[in-house]
Amino acid sequence: MKNITKKFGPVVASDKVNLEIYKGEILALLGENGSGKTTLMNMLSGIYFPDEGQIFINGKETVIRSPKDAYACGIGMVHQHFKLIDVLTAAENIVLGMKGRLNLKEASAKIREICDKYGFEVDPDQKIYNMSVSQKQTVEIVKVLYRGADILILDEPTAVLTPQETEKLFKVLRNMRDDGKAIIIITHKMHEVESLSDRVAVLRHGCFEGDIATKDTNAEDMTNRMVGHKVTLNIERPEPVNPKPRLEVKGLTVKTEDGIVKLKDVSFTARSGEILGIAGISGCGQKELLEAIAGLQSTTAGSITYIEENGTREELVGRDPREIMDMGVSLSFVPEDRLGMGLVGDMDLTDNMMLRSFQKGHSVFTDRRTPKELAQTVVDELEVVTPGLSTPVRRLSGGNVQKVLVGREIASSPTVLMTAYAVRGLDINSSHTIYNLINEQKKKGTAVIFVGEDLDVLLELSDRILVLCGGEVSGIVDGRTTDKNTVGMMMTRVGGAENEQ
Repeated sequence: MKNITKKFGPVVASDKVNLEIYKGEILALLGENGSGKTTLMNMLSGIYFPDEGQIFINGKETVIRSPKDAYACGIGMVHQHFKLIDVLTAAENIVLGMKGRLNLKEASAKIREICDKYGFEVDPDQKIYNMSVSQKQTVEIVKVLYRGADILILDEPTAVLTPQETEKLFKVLRNMRDDGKAIIIITHKMHEVESLSDRVAVLRHGCFEGDIATKDTNAEDMTNRMVGHKVTLNIERPEPVNPKPRLEVKGLTVKTEDGIVKLKDVSFTARSGEILGIAGISGCGQKELLEAIAGLQSTTAGSITYIEENGTREELVGRDPREIMDMGVSLSFVPEDRLGMGLVGDMDLTDNMMLRSFQKGHSVFTDRRTPKELAQTVVDELEVVTPGLSTPVRRLSGGNVQKVLVGREIASSPTVLMTAYAVRGLDINSSHTIYNLINEQKKKGTAVIFVGEDLDVLLELSDRILVLCGGEVSGIVDGRTTDKNTVGMMMTRVGGAENEQ
């Protein structure tokens, strides 16, 4: 790619970028949120057309005007937000848009062959709307492989995958690299960059800042290159000041409609001015726990008691989610599909802020001034890269969408802030901005319940850590005195640690 430039109004997303990608290598493309990584790859995959510059494939200049052109050049991209049609089957999505006579039986056989070869699990006849997020991710990857891509682009492919699924994917990618394919991976997880990639290329504010062999760099050096200055990666952990019980959960049990137990007899207390971390492997009940507290999930047994500053106790089970939110219990849940839950993609930043307040008006006219001011505050404080407040959030990068989502919840000044996967998909600098915001809430006396995927972060940020295993509490430990190995062991077995309520 030579002198590639792309503008969106006043925002220069790519500024004369020069990037070389080689056969038989895995290139990690790094940069802060909004630095132009996805935009650059969207031009290579035919989603966008560059305003200036040239693209050469195997030494020959190529014009890529559509994804179909990209596929013809052997380029396939797995996007951060899935490009699937929910009412169609996996096989129908995979072959959609391809030339020639459509034979679903032959297509299904070829899909199963690809899955057997690489270890994927996909039912070609299953409808997309019946699939989990990880299954949809797999369909996207198989779709690219089915079309014979020699250049494979993956945008945040592990954001929604379990460690086991991630390792399986990495094994596939290494095999494809050894087979001579060129692979570009966009990720913010430095340990993935170090373990998977051969070379690292860095973008900053839409400009190419250079590349380096992965073996010749480290996480701190890569972060400094991305940000442009030295970054301290230490997470602050202020001491709790006069913590008081704010939320008491006793004997909480949650079952699905099919009778599957997701939470069993869970009990704990969240205190004001304290961060309670929730640790557990994927699917062990974190999501159901937060949704039950927020009134989004029905419970089978147990109580959830909210304790006001004056000591008044209010039972939350059975209350409407709006009532619970108005009491000061805020759920900042960053879902696996950011634009499917939490925010409305076609609405702009101001309207998405207004989703929290439009019902509080006293006339037929909604108050747009306050949400607009809030949107501007979030943009300024979290450094959201956007052409303006009237931009639909679906046009923002994934990381900037997340900043809007988290910023909106924190700005509501809750007394209980529940946040899940708050930094999923965010670069290191943005992640530390979120950690600082959470700590500011803690200093104000907010009871913070923090669900995270990174054990190192949980240990640095949390005052106490509640560990879930199979929907049960295997213990609550002190975040300052425990270690990663202890918590990791508790995540895989129930019991064995003191449950200090």
